[in-house]
Amino acid sequence: MTSVLGNAVDSLKQAYRSSGADRPFGDPLRSHGVAMEGYFWRFTDPVSGRVVLALNGANDGARGTWSTLGLASHPNGFLHTCVHPLSATAPDSLGVFAGDAFQGTADRLRVDLAPDARLDVEVRDAVPWPRRSFGGSSVFQSVPALNQYWHPWLLGGSAHGRAVVGDETWELDGWSVYAEKNWGKGGFPDSWWWGQAQGFAEPSACVAFAGGEVTAGPIRTTVTAVVVLLPDGRLIRLGDPVVSPVRAEVTDERWVLRGRSAQWRVDIEGSGSLDQAHVLPVPLPGERRNVPGAIEHMGATMHVTVRRRGRIVWEGTSDLAALEHGAIDRARAEVLRRGHGEDAVDAPPVRD
Repeated sequence: MTSVLGNAVDSLKQAYRSSGADRPFGDPLRSHGVAMEGYFWRFTDPVSGRVVLALNGANDGARGTWSTLGLASHPNGFLHTCVHPLSATAPDSLGVFAGDAFQGTADRLRVDLAPDARLDVEVRDAVPWPRRSFGGSSVFQSVPALNQYWHPWLLGGSAHGRAVVGDETWELDGWSVYAEKNWGKGGFPDSWWWGQAQGFAEPSACVAFAGGEVTAGPIRTTVTAVVVLLPDGRLIRLGDPVVSPVRAEVTDERWVLRGRSAQWRVDIEGSGSLDQAHVLPVPLPGERRNVPGAIEHMGATMHVTVRRRGRIVWEGTSDLAALEHGAIDRARAEVLRRGHGEDAVDAPPVRD
């Protein structure tokens, strides 16, 4: 009887996690096994004004697993994305793999998409997410079957390695590091907004936010989460609709967020030029193909003001911020506006 009961409990735990949810004090980094698990790294160097990002969408549809891969850089405007027929995620730690093209773990990232799209970086002096009760999605992280969850698991660190981006080779030694994971049962929401910044006057400061339309069955709402790691190491997280709501006003070139709790208030204002933005792919897991879905500014401006009980405790500006506005129809229109044609709008499906 004990073993039967234990097996039943284990099955319930597995079903709960495979819905996308994490119980309090759980580990959001290991694989959930949902339709899409996105892994994202961003490297920033305020001295040279350079930024590199790498992404891997680990997708699972009715016809099996596959990957959405990308490497991009600023200010040279480089972008290389592709679909890949292989995909694997680690069941007990942070890890995502796509054959020889992409291997990402908590302390190492290797990307080899083409001779002009390569990255090999070791992460040292990592600054991991300091809380264990919930991740970046706050209490929503424990709600089963949402269409999207978000967790910024690495809020700082030092990169050491090299990137080949187009016809340029960059040494990344000492660059700041940020990494996150997002996942959901159906890929990306219908619309979303996101931002991240390092490169402030205080090198240890890190800001990130993510918002969009969250659904669970017939329930639909809009939620934005904000995370600020202050220079003194304190972490502020806002975004609970009841106790720490965040309002967001977003266009393709401007982001304005206002969040508050009983003690804290965070104001974020960001802007970027649409003509200089990248258009990043998002996966359609069930169709085994990527489509343009996210307008991504890699060298935008972000100004952040943090108040505690009305008094400013930190204020900073970064000119190397990432700001993203996502929706497939909007990104498709931007690709066509640039004159890339329909072939650039719908990437070919993965061939088995």
